[in-house]
Amino acid sequence: MDGIISRATVSKQPLEMIYLDSKGNMSQRQVRVVKVNGNQVLAYCYARKQVRSFKLSNILSVFPYQKKGANVNHG
Repeated sequence: MDGIISRATVSKQPLEMIYLDSKGNMSQRQVRVVKVNGNQVLAYCYARKQVRSFKLSNILSVFPYQKKGANVNHG
C-alpha cells in the first residue's frame, strides 16, 4: 500500500481510498495525495474540497481511481 501512495504523490494520480476514522466510521473517498509525512498522509479530498490528514494505519484500502463506467482492459 505504501508503494501506490508514494507513486501517487509523484504522479498526482487520484486514488480511491477506504478509510476508518478515529470514531470507527468507514468512508470511501477520492483523494489526491499531496505529501506523506511519517505515518500521516496529507491528501486533497474531492468530497470535502480541502486538504485533509489521514493516519496511514487507518487506511484500509487504496487503489487507482477509475471513473464509474470506465472500461477496464483485462486482456
